[in-house]
Formats: sequence, structure tokens, C-alpha cells
Amino acid sequence: MFIRTESFRQFIRLFPIVSIILAFNIFVYLLYVLSNSIHLEWITALINAGVGYNIAVSDGQWWRLITPLFLHFTFSHILFNSFSIFLFAPALEAILGKGKFAVAYFGSGIISDFLTYIFGGPSFPPYIGSSSAIFGLFGIYLFIVFLRRDMIDRINRQTIGIILIFSLVMTFFSPGIDILGHLFGLLGGFILAPLLLIKKARRL
Repeated sequence: MFIRTESFRQFIRLFPIVSIILAFNIFVYLLYVLSNSIHLEWITALINAGVGYNIAVSDGQWWRLITPLFLHFTFSHILFNSFSIFLFAPALEAILGKGKFAVAYFGSGIISDFLTYIFGGPSFPPYIGSSSAIFGLFGIYLFIVFLRRDMIDRINRQTIGIILIFSLVMTFFSPGIDILGHLFGLLGGFILAPLLLIKKARRL
């Protein structure tokens, strides 16, 4: 389920939405690195205008509820999130289809950022990264494990359980983590899951 054996071309053909997300995230990261390296201040400023910043959202900059999903400013951040998407997203794109998977990924990420805005308040620190959307995918897996057990076998249920426990532990014990973003992403995916899984009975 989480072991990738496809060739590069097969992966792109089978999981086009996952491939687009990965490519765009990496492109934006490389653009940010390049702009800092050769001092293209206007590009850096444009990218910084997409950072999640609650007080700016209060001033009408609503796009900051969406754009943080594409931003990563360090190599370790883009590497970890890209690897997580590469491992955990393809199975859901296969089960949901392209359109519903896009709704699952971006919908849970936007729900997370919106709830972070509502409950974090104007003093909440700036945030970036696709981890809220990744946790949204975890929320869908969680829904499947508990409420759609017909879709998943015992071994994969155990695997998902281990991944979720490890991810939540890392959320609370790793420095610099947006805890609200992760938890609200998980909640967003869990809320969207019953809408996206209607009439889906294929086993994972």
C-alpha cells in the first residue's frame, strides 16, 4: 500500500495529481532558493506574501489560507513533506480518483488553515508547509480504519495506526511544529472522508 514500485513514468501516469503537487512544491522551493541566492527581491517578496499569517488574513489577504500549502523554506522541510506525500498520497488518489483526491488534499489543508486562523488568533505565528494537507490524508485513513473497515485489511490498518501514532508524537515533541495545523488538518480530512468515500468499496 505504501511501498512504491512504479517507474517514474508509471508514477506520473497513475498518480497525476500527486505528481503535480510534488512538482509544484519543489519548483516553488527552488524558486525561493534561487531568488535568495541571486537577490531577486521581488520574487522573494512575492513568495513571502503567501506565508500563513493570521493578522494579514484579518486584513483581507484571504489567499494566505491556501498558499502556505505550497511553501517550504528549508531543504529538510521540503524533503520530509515531499517524501510523506510520495509515500502516503498515491493510495488515496487511486481509491478516490483524481478529482476527489484533489478535494481531499487541498480541502483538508484549507480547513486546517481556516481553523488555525479562527482559533489561533491574530498573534498566532506565521506558518508554511504542506503538512496540514498531509495530516488531512491521515484523517481520511483514520476514518477508513475506524468506520470503513471493509475497505482495508488488518495489516494495513496496523500500518496506518503506527504511522498516525508516530506522526502525532512527532507533532508534539519536535521543535518548530505547527501543532494546530497538524491537528486541524487531521480533523479536516476526517470530516471530508465520508463525503469523499461515498460508494467506495475497493479494498486498500
